[in-house]
Amino acid sequence: MADTLSRSWKCVLSALPKAGRTCVWLLKIILPVSLLVMLLQYFGWLETFSVYLSPVFSAIGLPAETAVIFLTSCFCPLYTSIALIATTSLGLREATILALMCLTSHNLIVESTIQGKTGSTFWGMNALRIGMAFVIAFALNRVMPTEGWGYIGVERSVEAFGSLREVFTVWFTGAMRVIITILLVVTSLLILHGVLEEFKLMKGLSAVFTPLMRVFGLPKDTAFLWLVGNVVGLAYGGAIMMEQLEQKKLSYKNSNLLNYHLAVSHSLLEDTIVFAAIGIPVLWILCTRLLFAAAVVWIRRGIGYARKTALTNR
Repeated sequence: MADTLSRSWKCVLSALPKAGRTCVWLLKIILPVSLLVMLLQYFGWLETFSVYLSPVFSAIGLPAETAVIFLTSCFCPLYTSIALIATTSLGLREATILALMCLTSHNLIVESTIQGKTGSTFWGMNALRIGMAFVIAFALNRVMPTEGWGYIGVERSVEAFGSLREVFTVWFTGAMRVIITILLVVTSLLILHGVLEEFKLMKGLSAVFTPLMRVFGLPKDTAFLWLVGNVVGLAYGGAIMMEQLEQKKLSYKNSNLLNYHLAVSHSLLEDTIVFAAIGIPVLWILCTRLLFAAAVVWIRRGIGYARKTALTNR
């Protein structure tokens, strides 16, 4: 018992410096980006820019101004998008749709590069994730109820503020609230990750999820990597996937199939908790991501089967 507590405490101590560095990193990204967006909105420049994107985003139930947040998510880590969503005036329904778009299509350059080294192609994964972001948004806009939703973030328009001082006050308090929330969540997740590593629990847990792989259309030998990708994300998961490919424990074909799933649904634990912390409904996040990830894999398998059949019949 004493040894278990000692090892667990070691995980806590190891997580705290990482959490501190994460907070500094978040401050450097979130504060300037969120302030820029609020100033663009305050001076009306965001509205001018968004006119050109209005037809596309109105088709998925979002105000055109949200295009800036989506485009930011494509090039930046997800936490930037979370902060922008939490510090702008959006209905909860619209925030949920936008959140799922950002969850599907964020940090593309980094994450698609990783997937490009594990059986897939960089451009193929980029196209898949951006395309699925709009498919998911369009579907959600059709099925989500239109009544009974509250607000998230700032409940009045930035343009309605009487002075720049009010804008700065709301921006700073909102951004700090988000950063503190994220810091607490990330610290907890880092401790959890450390405990799972310290006590070698990941492989044991993956056996529990093996039957689920059949539902998702994935080979059973991807269960461990599926769990890794959904607990610690694509960056760390990609490193383990490359190791398994080198050791011939996973084929490039199966790795590519897993990438199709992870392109739509990865970091399921962390992303869900962080978005839930700012008010996005958990079930809409989980069910939507898993449903569309499974659909993508089954469609990919169907295309592969059709091609194989066509070649055989020639």
